[in-house]
Amino acid sequence: MAQTATLYRFCLDVSDIDRDFYESLDLRVAMHPSEIPHYLLTRILAFALNSKRGLEFSPGGLSDTDAPCIRCLSDNGTLDGWIEVGNPSARKLHKAAKAARDVKVYTYKDPKSLLEEIAAEKVHRASEIPIYSLQPKFLDELAKWLERTNEWSVLHQEGVLTVSSSHGTLEGSLTRHQ
Repeated sequence: MAQTATLYRFCLDVSDIDRDFYESLDLRVAMHPSEIPHYLLTRILAFALNSKRGLEFSPGGLSDTDAPCIRCLSDNGTLDGWIEVGNPSARKLHKAAKAARDVKVYTYKDPKSLLEEIAAEKVHRASEIPIYSLQPKFLDELAKWLERTNEWSVLHQEGVLTVSSSHGTLEGSLTRHQ
């Protein structure tokens, strides 16, 4: 029998001082059986760090490999933002940069191979695509907190993420690569 997705709820109090964004988010996110906790956590944090009107997880989820992980639609339905998680191919980033005004990547992996691939390939507007990496140790500890319902405070300031919950407080860096 095939495994089914696991549904998680994230109640996040987000304070993104760098963006002057302060809001509570209530997210219900399905974790695909093939998905690892680091990917799920990076998806959640990328959503929180980019939260604004029109932002949503792509309807097809992981099964739609041509769609962004997270997208932002304008009021008239056009694609404004494209956010990828992990190490997407240069081909996919090229497509993203042609389709959306704003493209970002959040990775839980070593970004070196992704940066090398982008440099070696012809990626449209490659210099305008920020790559953000999260520390694996930070995600390891955060994964230990993962429950079906998660109530977290997320603070972002000057490249530092602080996540607090009933489990305690964790701090990790969010490093930007270009």
